[in-house]
Amino acid sequence: MIIKPRIRGFVCITSHPKGCEAKVREEIEVARSAKKEGGPKKVLIIGSSTGYGLSTRIASAFSHDAATLGVFYERPSMKGKPASAGWYNSVAFEKAAHEAGLYAKSINGDAFSDEIKADTIEQIKADLGQVDLVVYSLASPRRTDPKTGESYKSVLKPIGKPFTNRTLDTDKNEVKEITIAPAEGDDIANTVSVMGGQDWELWIDALNQAGVLASGAKTVAYSYIGPEITWPVYANGTIGKAKKDVERAASAITAKHNCSAYVSVNKAVVTQASSAIPVVPLYISILYKVMKANGTHEDCIDQMVRLLNDHLYYDDMKLDDKGRIRVDNFEMAPDVQQAVADIWPRITSNTLYELSDYKSYQSCFLSLFGFGLDGVDYDEDIEIEIDMPSSN
Repeated sequence: MIIKPRIRGFVCITSHPKGCEAKVREEIEVARSAKKEGGPKKVLIIGSSTGYGLSTRIASAFSHDAATLGVFYERPSMKGKPASAGWYNSVAFEKAAHEAGLYAKSINGDAFSDEIKADTIEQIKADLGQVDLVVYSLASPRRTDPKTGESYKSVLKPIGKPFTNRTLDTDKNEVKEITIAPAEGDDIANTVSVMGGQDWELWIDALNQAGVLASGAKTVAYSYIGPEITWPVYANGTIGKAKKDVERAASAITAKHNCSAYVSVNKAVVTQASSAIPVVPLYISILYKVMKANGTHEDCIDQMVRLLNDHLYYDDMKLDDKGRIRVDNFEMAPDVQQAVADIWPRITSNTLYELSDYKSYQSCFLSLFGFGLDGVDYDEDIEIEIDMPSSN
């Protein structure tokens, strides 16, 4: 099949296996160039197929030679349609890890379920004995509580009053105004149930009870704060309530288990999740231009290498006053934020390409699905049905 990108809204519904492999191998080279002793050795990554979770898996394996077990919920190729990008990413990662002599296996299924937790525990017992780092990097719009069977759906809404600001219509490449209605009813509670810290706690509880969590292990979950222009729909909105619950869970996990739990506040980058948040794509486009100009721009893999090397496995973890790891420090530097703030009121559809790095945003978005990578022949007829190496 010859595969071309087909975009609907903030999702590309096709993905390219060779392009995904090229993107994964680019990140592997970044991780290899930052090899360091003293990092994790047996790592469980919950949500390991895209974005920060995938980059953490790559950094763990290729900067620290760690064995990695990844959990994700992805779609293999079916009925002549390409697999999801996350499936092809994970195939590419396993292939490269095995070539390097590293342990790498994956479990595909609903990470919120008791069944997948049990399968993961059995895999750890069989192959690794215990894990010393657990990374929680799930991003899902829905969750079914395994205890009650009740399903919840998350929403991206402000709290208390409508929010109006500029946003970027990536279908039409237009800057326009958007108004988002405030949360109502059970919106906040449901969003916390999906994106808060409860499932992270359930994972650590289950791992500890099964005896597969090493004494003195570490666990980390990911968060974002961002600038004031995004706060109404993010930090102070429904998703912000969920992220505060993740911080609550970190304290609870540390208190309950011989395991240190941390929240890492990461930089704004182009991911499948961030592309769905109003206002954020426009902010990212401006941010990229500013940070590239001053030489501080980082992608997912750069952030995760720095998280492991300079924070999580460093003598001084550089925690903030709330006990969080801040690898968003370059983004939140006052000069960077002032430069973004100066550009924000001036940007229009006509000045979009001049005042921001929207071209990079577009190319980064396409690369999430394996498109636009150097050295890939996108006119080649390729095989789309590819099995996970560890399943063979």
